[in-house]
Amino acid sequence: MRNKIITAKEAAAMIPDGATVMIGGFMGNGSPEHIIDALVEKNVQGLHVMCNDGGIGAVYDENGNEIKGPTGNGKLIKNKSVKKFYATHIGLNKQVAAQMNDGTMEVTLFPQGSFAEKIRAGGGGLGGVLTPTGIGTEIADGKDIITIDGKQYLIEKPLHADFAIIGGSIVDKKGNVFYKGTTKNFQMVMATAADTVIVEAEKIVEVGELDPDYVMTPFIFVDYIVDGGAK
Repeated sequence: MRNKIITAKEAAAMIPDGATVMIGGFMGNGSPEHIIDALVEKNVQGLHVMCNDGGIGAVYDENGNEIKGPTGNGKLIKNKSVKKFYATHIGLNKQVAAQMNDGTMEVTLFPQGSFAEKIRAGGGGLGGVLTPTGIGTEIADGKDIITIDGKQYLIEKPLHADFAIIGGSIVDKKGNVFYKGTTKNFQMVMATAADTVIVEAEKIVEVGELDPDYVMTPFIFVDYIVDGGAK
């Protein structure tokens, strides 16, 4: 069995400037924080990031001093590592709007369900998905529309990435992944829709310790494992 365990620094070293990266997590819940930290330390630039949100932005006092740092994708945004940002909402991080307005980061927003289905289509090799969500709004601008039985649907094209970095609750050494509660968020679909998948594990166990009934992402999708609990 190939050893898939690497360090966060080694994971970050694989991701070059300009790469397209899917990042798991929902408002920081389930985010691969150690890998994100390593990407910031590396000072990666020009990323095309696909994720649910911009994380939670840094908190400042009345004098402009940072009293609490950002979480999740907010760390990459603060570092100005992101060139293009694809997400479902950005309201928890003011820096997203600031960089969007000053032209340093291009932001594309999708309805959350459509975003998940676009990733699922990318993982499944589909040409796209049909959805009525967004018809008659700016979401439909520039997109193909098809009529079926008198009802209009948008054709949402699939999303695919060079890398997916996701967070798992328990991961065995082969790469089978269990996600606890809402940390599942986008992790499972993202694991199917990238060329290289790196999972940051809260806990790593031996092969056979993870009950097959609890496996949510099979090992076949996982290329590398980072021990998120390592000191």
